Amino acid sequence: MEGFDNPGIFFSDNFSVNEASEVQGNLQASKKKFKEFIRQFHEGNFNYKYRDTLKRNYNLGQYYLEINLEDLAAFDESLAEKIQKLPTEYLSILEEAAQDVADEVTAPRPQGEEKVEDIQILLSSDAHPSSLRGMKPDIVSKLIKIPGIIISASGIRSKATKIAIQCRSCRVVQTNISIKPGLEGYALPRKCNTEQAGRPKCPLDPFFIMPDKCKCVDFQVLKLQELPEHIPQGEMPRHLQLYCDRYLCDRVVPGNRVLILGIYSIKKVAKTGDKGNRKDKALVGVRAPYIRVVGIFVDGENTGSGLQSCITSDDEDLFRRLAADPNLYERIAKSIAPSIFGAMDIKKAIACLLFGGSRKRMPDGLCRRGDINVLMLGDPGTAKSQLLKFAETVAPIGVYTSGKGSSAAGLTASVTRDSITRNFVMEGGAMVLADGGVVCIDEFDKMKEDDRVAIHEAMEQQTISIAKAGITTTLNTRCSVLAAANSIFGRWDDIKGEENIDFMPTILSRFDMIFIVKDEHEENRDITLAKHVMNIHSNAGQLTEELIEGELPLNVLKRYINYCRLKCGPRLNKEAGEKLKNHYVRMRASTGEHEKGSEKRLSIPITVRQLEAIIRISEALAKMQLQPFATEIHVNEALRLFQVSTLDAAMSGSLAGAEGFTSEEDHEILSRLEKQLKNRFPIGNQVSEQNIVNDFLKQKYPERAIYKVIHTMIRRGELQHRMQRKMLYRLY
Repeated sequence: MEGFDNPGIFFSDNFSVNEASEVQGNLQASKKKFKEFIRQFHEGNFNYKYRDTLKRNYNLGQYYLEINLEDLAAFDESLAEKIQKLPTEYLSILEEAAQDVADEVTAPRPQGEEKVEDIQILLSSDAHPSSLRGMKPDIVSKLIKIPGIIISASGIRSKATKIAIQCRSCRVVQTNISIKPGLEGYALPRKCNTEQAGRPKCPLDPFFIMPDKCKCVDFQVLKLQELPEHIPQGEMPRHLQLYCDRYLCDRVVPGNRVLILGIYSIKKVAKTGDKGNRKDKALVGVRAPYIRVVGIFVDGENTGSGLQSCITSDDEDLFRRLAADPNLYERIAKSIAPSIFGAMDIKKAIACLLFGGSRKRMPDGLCRRGDINVLMLGDPGTAKSQLLKFAETVAPIGVYTSGKGSSAAGLTASVTRDSITRNFVMEGGAMVLADGGVVCIDEFDKMKEDDRVAIHEAMEQQTISIAKAGITTTLNTRCSVLAAANSIFGRWDDIKGEENIDFMPTILSRFDMIFIVKDEHEENRDITLAKHVMNIHSNAGQLTEELIEGELPLNVLKRYINYCRLKCGPRLNKEAGEKLKNHYVRMRASTGEHEKGSEKRLSIPITVRQLEAIIRISEALAKMQLQPFATEIHVNEALRLFQVSTLDAAMSGSLAGAEGFTSEEDHEILSRLEKQLKNRFPIGNQVSEQNIVNDFLKQKYPERAIYKVIHTMIRRGELQHRMQRKMLYRLY
């Protein structure tokens, strides 16, 4: 029985010591290889890529180094595999190796800078990303790459990497306690193990943190949402929390499309029950996933280029052949919602909207938007919503929303309070998430007036300014707006004229093209339309496979639009600019003559905003054909589209009141009428519409102006009407 008292403990300790030393030896060997990689990796003619970059960054005070995993694999495949499978352990070793190399390449340093700063390693990879839905629990603590949209960003806070704690009772200090990276914290010891003769034991929970002896880094928490094109129909988008620290902070803002390279990590779930609630024990072992980011690729212009598959040489050949087709414009228009009969001019306008004009940045820092906004007004049942749905599908980035279900914050941006940290967090809305694409707003007339006013800046300046709860910032909304609305009476009434529209002039002037879509009754047209609908319903299966001659397949059209937006930025050539200038001056001159005549209403409304709209349409037409300059042919077609949309709508009297559409004298009459109406009838008084109209007609006011004032006051909520045997109006 000799040695029975201590056999297991002896061999157990011996084994654990050997194993620990073996792991430590592996880490030190890997550190040596990492140092060799940073020192020796070169491209071409002895260009020492990482060594030189590290020295340059360190001298500039930027203590980070970006390493490509493919370069590491080319140098030593086992090192890259270790980073992929055990990133938590080996990333810290790589950072230590970078710090040692930085010490070598920057020596001798100036006096007072003997200490070498910590170096942060940022990783990049050319591997294909995986989807947010495809992640399984077996990838915990491994390196992953996923795409998505940043929808919210917290403020920058500090996290301790090393802390010092002191016992309140015996004043013993413990220093250099390391904290795990990520969202994991550190639990303070419950007991103090220091034993001193003649002193009682220290009480429970005696330790407190000494802030002045802690070492901290900046960190930021982001919220990632999966890409809209990856969300199955009818399902909620999935979200994931991101943890960024040091030089990865402030790299992105809400609305950015990104590729994230990071370590899939888990954190404890916050307890929701009371302290005395026994159910909290059920949360033991339950963890919430998050990603500790080690690399971010930001798609700067939000074109989707970095997040979609690369354009191949075969694709480029196909696109060049398409651009050379003289009938391409007609083919693209036919390919826009081919199942919808007619409406060719509207389809051509949507084609221009999808391609867009050229965004210009002026020397003084101001930007002129290149995105085209289109509004469709008119009767129900004219396929407006279907056109919006198709535009969302074919656009490289598309967001569809309904006006009734959207608030100002939902369309632009909101500031909310985080439930756990109680800090304010900024979240982007539909127009921020559609940055670089198209936002389709259905039921535009059902939106509240305040919500419509909120998108004024987003439509013209293409930014959203936020100044709430101490957060003052500007987000990008570089997107086109395609909106659909009904008239105020449900169906378009030609007799009512401008009263069909329930929009302020400020919002109307921001649309480049405004189409009035009427459901006209004509026997031959109705027969053709009925045949088309019957054909669609009877051959629904075949239509998806067989294309009508000249049509482009949906996937080809989508990729071609994306390619043109990326590669082409046309400008007006000299001849086209001269023609457009002369046309603009001529139209303004004719407008001035009408102002001087007996009719005070401007018969041909055109302002600088409309002139810029025609320029954008011309550039979009040139972009369709991958041409560097917009010519006179493109200007002629742009003028024709503008004529059949906005000008025809304005000439019908339906847009009087929009910018430049009503003279100053008309405004004076309207304001005088409104003032008299408010003064003559006290609040709560009921009076019939006919009495009001007859009363003001006796004072020689125009009947059109009287109805205009009544409907404007109803829209603003200053008049309330009830449908009885006759129309009654009540001021309140």
